[in-house]
Amino acid sequence: MFILRSVQPNDQKDLYRLSQIMTFINLPPDEDIISSKIESSIKSFHNPSKKLWENYYIFVLEDHHSGEVLGVSMIHAQHGTDHEPHFFLTVGQESKFSQTINTGFVHGTLKLGLDTNGPTEIGGLILDPEYRGHNDKLGKQLSFVRFLYMGNNPDRFKPMIHSELMPPLDKSGNSPLWEAVGRRFLNMNYHEADILSRNNKEFILSLFPSENIYQTLLPMEARESIGKVGKETEPVKRMLESIGFKYTFEVDPFDGGPHYRCPLKEVFLIKNKITGNLIGSNMYEPSAAQEVLLTFKHQDYDFIAVRTSLCVKENGDIFIPQNVIDELKVATPQVVTAIPFS
Repeated sequence: MFILRSVQPNDQKDLYRLSQIMTFINLPPDEDIISSKIESSIKSFHNPSKKLWENYYIFVLEDHHSGEVLGVSMIHAQHGTDHEPHFFLTVGQESKFSQTINTGFVHGTLKLGLDTNGPTEIGGLILDPEYRGHNDKLGKQLSFVRFLYMGNNPDRFKPMIHSELMPPLDKSGNSPLWEAVGRRFLNMNYHEADILSRNNKEFILSLFPSENIYQTLLPMEARESIGKVGKETEPVKRMLESIGFKYTFEVDPFDGGPHYRCPLKEVFLIKNKITGNLIGSNMYEPSAAQEVLLTFKHQDYDFIAVRTSLCVKENGDIFIPQNVIDELKVATPQVVTAIPFS
């Protein structure tokens, strides 16, 4: 059985191992930084700050039998402040026409923008490669658990949810857009700029072009990467679109990866969440059950969830399989929340 839960101090080694699989700003391969982020997450779950940008929530996927952490995903309650703005490139168009030669063009444009009162951001999803394609859809669990938590605690997050997707990169892991634009103005490679931006974004506003960048002046490879996602990110894009997210016509200023958003209350999973009194298993009927991610109160964790099936009776009472109750020591009765998982 696999469980999803809030991160704990003894997860540090597993998270460090996962951080070496894929590099994210929110989970760099640095044990001291990871330790600090775990501490921050524990505080956010237990006693979140009223300054939303200080709150980071880290969820881990654990093999309940071995205790090994196999994956991680995150929520940043607010991405974009006066001190650390959220930067983006707006993808637009500009029309040009000459009456003299009766000729016109529509040019694709990119223009730097920033937001100092940004949305809630989801990101940092990493799953051990050995468990990708698992029958239990572990990557999907890691993604959906964030919406389960936000739907159950909407007051801890902004009304808009934001996600930044990875674009196609070249064989060396470089961004065609960065090579065409960023390197020319910042005089550093893509990965150097990415690392620097983790602690200081001032250089973006100071050195990046402030006016329209015409896409027609960029190499074809760079133009074709704008707003696109890499092959490995296609399933994430389809998943987000299936639950209500839409492309904002804004992209990452470094790599051109697309930004997707959806109002929290409009996310399909949250609109269809189930809340009721978990009674036990005595009236659980497999033929009438539906697949869900279920969260419940547990003495060991600030947050825990599990993929299971449940039956909802006409009076709102909920019943789940007895093996889940036994293995996870689920106290009954208690009020629980679930979101669809199908």
